[in-house]
Amino acid sequence: MPAKSKAPPRLADMLREAIRASGLTHYRLAKDCGLRHLIIDRFAAGLDIRLATAGKLAEVLGPSLR
Repeated sequence: MPAKSKAPPRLADMLREAIRASGLTHYRLAKDCGLRHLIIDRFAAGLDIRLATAGKLAEVLGPSLR
């Protein structure tokens, strides 16, 4: 039987992990991204965000995504 390949990590999962690892509060991260902190709160709780919002998060959290 062939070995099952592991699925690549999803961008949303990578961003959520980077948020946790950053040590930033959701409020501080939102200010740095130019977003409302409720967007970060909801995303961290598992809701989806728009691609443009993910891009803003990735810009701020970029070094921790690698």
